[in-house]
Amino acid sequence: MSLFVHSLTALDASYWSAEQGLVGASWQIDIELDGELGEDGMLFDFGEVKPWIKEHIDNTLDHTLLVPTQMPGVSVQECVEGLCIRAQLPYPMEVRAPRQAFTLLPWTDIDPERLGQYIAEQLMKRPPHNITDIRITLRQENIAEGYGYGYSHGLKKHAGNCQRIAHGHRSRLGIWKDGELDEALIRYWCQRLANIYLADEEDLVGNEEDDTLRFAYQAKQGHFRIQLPRERVIVMPTSTTVEHIAHWLATEISLVQGGRIRVQAFEGIGKGATAEVEA
Repeated sequence: MSLFVHSLTALDASYWSAEQGLVGASWQIDIELDGELGEDGMLFDFGEVKPWIKEHIDNTLDHTLLVPTQMPGVSVQECVEGLCIRAQLPYPMEVRAPRQAFTLLPWTDIDPERLGQYIAEQLMKRPPHNITDIRITLRQENIAEGYGYGYSHGLKKHAGNCQRIAHGHRSRLGIWKDGELDEALIRYWCQRLANIYLADEEDLVGNEEDDTLRFAYQAKQGHFRIQLPRERVIVMPTSTTVEHIAHWLATEISLVQGGRIRVQAFEGIGKGATAEVEA
């Protein structure tokens, strides 16, 4: 007997790719559980399935940087902050942060199918007594090509795990000019923002014109640092909450396009903010 739950929760994270660099990702989590029916006629109570799996994901992979430690050019070392992660391909990157800000995986790349198997294996270490197998599928939201983008960031003032300096999201984007959906603007900005790091200028260490940009901040979970090539970063004049992202985009677009600009910016799947600016 099997029990399934589609879209049980979402996983928001960033991962390192040898082809794309720092990638912001969001996946829906689908699960299947095999086992024997209990005396109550149920395999497993839905009310217990959801918090059990969601709590595990929230406390492990969610809002972390997924690091394939066997990828060529990737190194992991202890440091004052906790761990120092360095990578060389496709560009140099360094992140220093408390250990809980990373998920270290002994792989050469991050593959969603393998990640689902990994989560299932971790859950099966302490399964409910009548569960014999777990299967987990990571599924991207269906976003039309050119209408979504992935970004990474960190929010030092956030009380939860969003304060981690290199976590991310894969998000939809909507842009309206004078009340009309503008597909050309959407595609342009999704391309410009693809796999970008969004940073708060308040956290900048050094000069914004340098070839390598460095950011650092102190948050409740500890001290965080990141350095990336300048072309992989957009420095915003505010923190990078989705509310500020939406307003920043609307302002940037209105300066060039004029008129009334409305932006709907998502933060991962099914949530976000809307801002409107009129030039």
